[in-house]
Amino acid sequence: MIKNDIVRLTIESITGEGAGVGRHDGMVVFVPFAAVGDVLDVRIVKSGKSFCYGKIENIITPSADRTDPDCPAFGKCGGCAFRHLNSGAELKAREEIIRSAFTRIGGLEPEFLPIIGNPAPDGYRNKAQYPVGRDKDGNIVCGFYASRSHRIVPCGSCKLEQPVFAEIRRAVLEMCTEYKISPYCEESHSGVLRHICIRRGHYSGEINIVLVVRRNVPELKKLAHRLMKRFPDIRGVVADINKEKTNVIYGSDDITLAGVPEITDTMLGRKFVISPKSFYQVNTPMAEKLYAEAAKLAQAEGKTLIDLYCGIGTVGLSVASDTTKLIGVEIVPDAVENARRNAEINGCDNAEFYCGDAGEVTSLLRAKDIRADVVTVDPARKGCDTATLDNIVSFAPERIVMISCDPATAARDCRYLSGHGYRAVSVRGVDMFSRTIHAECLILLERV
Repeated sequence: MIKNDIVRLTIESITGEGAGVGRHDGMVVFVPFAAVGDVLDVRIVKSGKSFCYGKIENIITPSADRTDPDCPAFGKCGGCAFRHLNSGAELKAREEIIRSAFTRIGGLEPEFLPIIGNPAPDGYRNKAQYPVGRDKDGNIVCGFYASRSHRIVPCGSCKLEQPVFAEIRRAVLEMCTEYKISPYCEESHSGVLRHICIRRGHYSGEINIVLVVRRNVPELKKLAHRLMKRFPDIRGVVADINKEKTNVIYGSDDITLAGVPEITDTMLGRKFVISPKSFYQVNTPMAEKLYAEAAKLAQAEGKTLIDLYCGIGTVGLSVASDTTKLIGVEIVPDAVENARRNAEINGCDNAEFYCGDAGEVTSLLRAKDIRADVVTVDPARKGCDTATLDNIVSFAPERIVMISCDPATAARDCRYLSGHGYRAVSVRGVDMFSRTIHAECLILLERV
């Protein structure tokens, strides 16, 4: 097969990247936005020696798993990969992604427990980050990057976000036009406004706005005060200065333009203070289910718990209500300050938090001959480094409870731990990021 060939095939499975898998004359063809059971005419867009990439030209026979995506941006923005699947098919695909990662990448055979579904797959995001630029007519726009690109797909509203987010975005763009605050241009590294970042407490309703800018300009303060007047739930507006020519969203310097930078919210009945750059799960109701399940697995009552990549303390403080001691480790300074305040607010006087790289801090804890009965770990998508995993083993915990938003790196890390005295007992998916390809999972490992 060569580029632009059109072939007919049946979709047999879904990859970890969300693409359908079909075969034609022995060649594997990956097709985005396909469903298992689809019979499709597919145009080949890229051809390799043993596999090809294609796009749907015509749906000859639709799969029973298909549903109406009900979004004009579907297939254009880089967000929803599974919006064309009904809820049962989406959960099945997510379970298969997790199972495949642990059996294929990890070489492990834990018990795969049923996925925890999301009863509200739309409107769940409590945080979103929107790149800003100009359209072909020169108008200021914001939206989402198209898949595998930095081309902005304008979006009036997104079904995953909370409705007020779209209203705030429109207000910011209107005020930028009025105040002549120019959007950032990536090619020329010019302009001012790079991203609009919005976070809202699920239960509190409190909102924080971060305007990521290349440089501060006086008009930003005027804009901030007008925003707070127009939207009373906004607690504060922050300018984050990012002068670098980079695709990293945030810079290193923050200026509070109006109000206060933090918001508060509750999770599992506990109150949390959240600063703008601190990690906080984007789906609060599903995070509550995740952390409640983690607490059951940890069995941390009367024990010492080390919580790695602890963020603002949500995992540790949710799990550690009856622990003898809680030790949290996090690299983001603002998050560590939040964690200390959150421990105090929630009456947890047996907690201490360290700021630094997980591998380096755990090495310091090892040097103090600190042991742990239980370790919880919730790393970023890239997973844990070897130093951190080695130090976890040295703590000799009875149990390790791992939370991961990337089954592939989780499986890799569990394989390493399985070679160092631990056994992956169970894995459970949690539908934290409905409609997207991302798959959250919860893993229990026990010392052999």
